[in-house]
Amino acid sequence: MRYTRVSVGGRAVWGRVGEEDVELLSESPLDATRRQRHGERGPTVVGTVPRAGATWLPVVVPPVFYAVGMNYPRHIEHARAEVPTRPEVGYRANNALTGHGSPIVKPAGVEGRFEAEPELVAVIGRTLRHATYKEAQEAVFGWTIGNDVSARTWQHQDRTFWRSKNSDTFKPMGPWIETDVDALAQTTTLRVNGEVRASFATGDMVFDPFDFIVEITRHSTLQPGDVLWMGAESTCQLEPGDTVDIEISGIGVLSNPVHSEGNPS
Repeated sequence: MRYTRVSVGGRAVWGRVGEEDVELLSESPLDATRRQRHGERGPTVVGTVPRAGATWLPVVVPPVFYAVGMNYPRHIEHARAEVPTRPEVGYRANNALTGHGSPIVKPAGVEGRFEAEPELVAVIGRTLRHATYKEAQEAVFGWTIGNDVSARTWQHQDRTFWRSKNSDTFKPMGPWIETDVDALAQTTTLRVNGEVRASFATGDMVFDPFDFIVEITRHSTLQPGDVLWMGAESTCQLEPGDTVDIEISGIGVLSNPVHSEGNPS
């Protein structure tokens, strides 16, 4: 099943994605899944919008936005970093999220490397604390795609990632949550203007998503709607005027144009 959020009359509405249409739902499938486990009724369809004309929103606004770094061996080798010995996470800001089809805006003050990173994203579907590995697997509601846009000069200038990774529009996520896929058996492909810039085995990680979920829940409670971005093997330079597509086989394609601040073209 594929779930998403779309804008209808300026209002965020959950939907179930079909071949031609998006069926609008009465409630979040995350809430419905929780109630269905207690024998209650699921969401109902309250309308449809054509898929081709949908205004896609970030698939979820997470209570907590977790992000993994340096989790692919080739990325670690390229960065001349040490291989991590345990799964550790960082955080990102919700203001950076934007949806499929919406522009990535390069701020006027950014110079130097402005890069995309294609990432698998786990969407948490249940409350979890002190999880076993099996419980971590069962807690993932589904999978989506993220583009970890970074302004590298700011990243090296600042003591934190507050603007280099968290500026508005720097975290496209979508186009939907796929609930029926073996995400770690897929291939991630990054294209800029239709040209392949990177391709790698999605599951070729140092630690998999469930390792991170187990580690997180030793210290913090995961909630439905939390997201965990899993890092990337490769990065790619972006310029205003580009269109960047991230495809994860079995999930879909996240596509966003790149604009300059103050210049929508």
